[in-house]
Amino acid sequence: MLKLYAILTTGNAKAIIKIMADLNSYLSTVGKILDVVGVAVIVFGIIISTYWLINHYSARMAGEEIYLNYRKDLARSILLGLEFLVAGDIIRSVATGFNIQSVIVLAVIVLIRSFLSITFEMEINGRWPWQKRQ
Repeated sequence: MLKLYAILTTGNAKAIIKIMADLNSYLSTVGKILDVVGVAVIVFGIIISTYWLINHYSARMAGEEIYLNYRKDLARSILLGLEFLVAGDIIRSVATGFNIQSVIVLAVIVLIRSFLSITFEMEINGRWPWQKRQ
């Protein structure tokens, strides 16, 4: 840390550029890792939800109850996975620098995620996110 401080305070331009390039590379890698985690969460959620569905179907539970629980479990895993995907996109956008195209893409992703979050909240809890619990 002291070495970084010394480089930044002395104004060694080549060292500063190298540090910034390394930081951008690290942040880009972290963003990609978060994307992989997001996809894994969604896939794992689908597998676990389907496993739960098969176990409860064989237990002869009510069909509608099984279906509703399955949809709720899928929605929860998709929402959690989307959180990781959006976090990865935000980190990569910061790492690669802002340009109008990356800002628009990020805004569209956040809007889609917000829309899905609101609709999944309605499906999971039976109320809009801004409504009080009854």
